[in-house]
Amino acid sequence: MLGEIADRMTRGVEAAATTVSEAFFEPALRIGVTGLSRSGKTVFITSLVANLMNRGRMPQLTAAGEGRVLAAFLQPQPDNTVARFAYEDHLAALTGPAPFWPEGTRSVSELRLSLRVREGGLLAGMTAGLLGPKTIHIDIVDYPGEWLLDLALLDKSYADWSEETLARLPKRPGGAVFLEALNGVDPKAKLHEPAVQGLAEAFTTSLHAARDAGFSDCTPGRFLLPGDLAGAPVLSFAPLPDARGAKRGTLAGECARRFEAYKQEVVKPFFRDHFARIDRQIVLADVLGAVAAGPAALEDLRRTLAEVLSVFRPGRNAFLSQLLLGRRVEKILFAATKADHIHHLQHPRLTALTEALLREARDRADFRGAATAAMSLAALRCTTEETREHGGRQLDMVRGRRAEDGRSAAFHPGDLPQDPARLLAPARNGDDAWAEQAYKVLEFAPAPLELAPGEGPPHIRLDRAAQFLIGDRL
Repeated sequence: MLGEIADRMTRGVEAAATTVSEAFFEPALRIGVTGLSRSGKTVFITSLVANLMNRGRMPQLTAAGEGRVLAAFLQPQPDNTVARFAYEDHLAALTGPAPFWPEGTRSVSELRLSLRVREGGLLAGMTAGLLGPKTIHIDIVDYPGEWLLDLALLDKSYADWSEETLARLPKRPGGAVFLEALNGVDPKAKLHEPAVQGLAEAFTTSLHAARDAGFSDCTPGRFLLPGDLAGAPVLSFAPLPDARGAKRGTLAGECARRFEAYKQEVVKPFFRDHFARIDRQIVLADVLGAVAAGPAALEDLRRTLAEVLSVFRPGRNAFLSQLLLGRRVEKILFAATKADHIHHLQHPRLTALTEALLREARDRADFRGAATAAMSLAALRCTTEETREHGGRQLDMVRGRRAEDGRSAAFHPGDLPQDPARLLAPARNGDDAWAEQAYKVLEFAPAPLELAPGEGPPHIRLDRAAQFLIGDRL
């Protein structure tokens, strides 16, 4: 305990020194970027950086639109023990002669982009001859969405987590297989290591099946991305029924012990070393994919977004509060990705659905002082739009290269309702399928690009996202 207190004091002093340096010299803004299942996080970061370095497609970023961003360049990242985000490799994959989707990162990575900016407004004339342009460092921290959801485990006991997890498994792909593996298992029986290993493997398989089917809450996250923890006892537990009051030496007792170790040795270090230092956050979600997967997946996404907001520490990032209390996440953007998979006339409906999904939790965050926003975007536009007659009516469609074979295809995924309640009500009621119409998704490959000088990759509303996240600092 004394060692932990001393460690916190040391970190506090280091944070205060960093805060003073950033406030008076070259400010740094740490932006956390995470994504839920199949949301395109790697593509978002790559396109964002590329479009900040070549700002021809960023008119809604006010400083860029006014020509006040004089230069943008990459610098060595400040955290020497964190992997660098492979920006150049990912950009080459997306913009090469035969473009393809890059592989997503499987752990924390970081990239520092520095901007030289001329002051605007009243300060422009006052400081032009005194200080000149200022330099602002944007540190982009990339981490898996599963790790963000793990933070909600810190407030749960093993028994609570087991009850919640077992309750949602019957309607999840892969859930029935794990529940069948639990048949005949006595949580109070003496620990038998092969038995707990087998349950952990079956539970991990069910998590993979749920994620592949479009479900969002697939915790514990390291079960999906184990890294160097593969095979370690801290990843060898599973939810069990009747786990309250489990004694040491029993199957449930050992699972509870390993669950607590997971929180202490995996989740808390991530919070301390990375998450607690973030100033702004964007959470990407494949809302269209959840709709296509059905009511259960959409309801799971709604609950997941509420869990996401519950783990933030919203509040104003005032200078003295940083010195005394540590950083607070002051802006949170929720973005529905892949907006290019539907016609632009449906974009307002996708945004409205995203806002409705997080309305309850978002209101609580707004009340505590954090600015939140929801929007629909496409970090890399890979389709064009067209209208075709089908079945006696005009359909607004998108056309792109199919990911599976590269062939061009026109596609209509279904019309999102103007009122999000038409989807949210069946999802909350636990309906098995949509009653009014079916929704589908088609995986498109990135389109070959010919970029003009000064232009980044084509996108939809990426400049508006940047304005929300960093516009006030420019």
